[in-house]
This record gives sequence, structure tokens and C-alpha cells, in this order.
Amino acid sequence: MTFEEYVAVRLPALLRQATVLAGDPHAAEDVVQDVLVKAQPRWARIRELDMPDAYLRKMIVNELLSARRRLAAARRRERVHWPAPDQDGADMVVQREAILQVIRALPVRQRLVIALRFYEDMADSDIAALMGCSEGTVRSQASRALAKLREIATLQPVREDE
Repeated sequence: MTFEEYVAVRLPALLRQATVLAGDPHAAEDVVQDVLVKAQPRWARIRELDMPDAYLRKMIVNELLSARRRLAAARRRERVHWPAPDQDGADMVVQREAILQVIRALPVRQRLVIALRFYEDMADSDIAALMGCSEGTVRSQASRALAKLREIATLQPVREDE
């Protein structure tokens, strides 16, 4: 399979994965573009691997981690604002966006662990291998992220009609 054929078939999946990992579709597009630019000249070697998808996912994670300072600085500027839910069917959309906003506010490594664990359904050992760290680091990052999410969730206003 040529590089162009691979990209034509797998680009939507790569963008979805990067969006979940980055927490921002625009940053995900930039990361995937950067990764594909780096992968294209190496495609002959990458293609020969058993799992080129796993190799490119590793490249995406590495690209996100290398850019974490830049992304973290941008995230720190964002503030979490819990909107008041509407009385119509828009409550779920508002709630989903509020949750995504909170997840985007997590530090990059914590966001990556949460996304890989819950979106990609990966085991801690696989996440550790992908991120180049120990399983203990994965568990501590997940613990910190979940604690932060719980902390923020307790700040959410509760509707009286629930």
C-alpha cells in the first residue's frame, strides 16, 4: 500500500485519535499533519511493520508530548465556565461540551492517559509502552486526572428539578 493510499483510508481514524488525545480538533489536525510529513519519507520502513497504525499513533503521542509546553500554556489561559443547562433537549449537548472543556484543561500527559484508557480502551501496560514511561506513571497520571475531574465536577451547579 502506498503512502497516499494509506492516508486516504486511515486519515479519518488518525484525526479522531489525535482529537481525543489533544482535546482540540484544530491542534489534532496540526499534529496529524506534522506526523504525516515526518512519516512520508520513512513510509517504506513503516509499511513493512506489522502495525503501521500503532507506529503512527506512537508518533502522534510523541508529537503531542513534545509540544506539551506550548499546549499547556494555551490550556492554562482557558477558564472553565459551567453554563446553566437549558430546559429543552440541549442539556446533554451543554453537559458534553462542559465535560470536554474540563478534560481539555488537564495537563497533556493526564489528558493522554485518560483518552487512551477510556477512549481507546488500552491497558496501563500498553499506555506506558506508547508514552515511554512506567505503568506506575500511567496509574498516577490517571489518578491525578480523575481526582481533578471529580474536584471540578463537585463545583458544577446542581439543578433543583433533578
